[in-house]
Amino acid sequence: MIPRSRPVINEADIAARARVPLATWRRRDAPAFRERVPSLLPGSRFLLYDLAQTEAYLAGRPVPALPAGEHPEDLLTDKEAAAILGITPSTVQAYATQGHLSRGTTLYGARLWTRREVLDRRDNAPGQGKGGGRRAGEPQGPRKQHAYEGDPRLDTAREALTAAGGTPKGRIAAALAEQHGGTPRTWERLLTTAAAIPNTDTGL
Repeated sequence: MIPRSRPVINEADIAARARVPLATWRRRDAPAFRERVPSLLPGSRFLLYDLAQTEAYLAGRPVPALPAGEHPEDLLTDKEAAAILGITPSTVQAYATQGHLSRGTTLYGARLWTRREVLDRRDNAPGQGKGGGRRAGEPQGPRKQHAYEGDPRLDTAREALTAAGGTPKGRIAAALAEQHGGTPRTWERLLTTAAAIPNTDTGL
């Protein structure tokens, strides 16, 4: 997580500021630096550091603490967004590709989303949460044409059917469940719906 969308820097730029080759910096200087300035994205292949902390370290000043607590402008990785949404990181990436999330912000190759957007998606998912139901006293809107209308997984199921050719539905469903989460039975229902409902009738 990048707190409050603060400016960041990667190791190549840190080495450039230190006026040494990146390989030399990583071998000679990185261990001590990483003890004082931890990566903002632990567990990620993208090593990004807070710019203010880095500049303080390079100048020999005390390294300032990062802001504490959650904030709407925190930038989250796909894993962090997935934990909030209750889905897998690959599904977060699929949502961004299909337009159910924004494409996010890319910093040094890492794609990130604001906590505000992820929480809004969680709380206002199609057919769920405060944005998905009918408030008391409001007239009931049009009924869904099918149980999965508005579900972004329907696009994923349709794409899988197109790519799979004659592969048995059960095998496709098992592969989708492993890749995106959920149960094979749910994915079988999604595949059945995707095959039966033309794309123009899904509401997506």
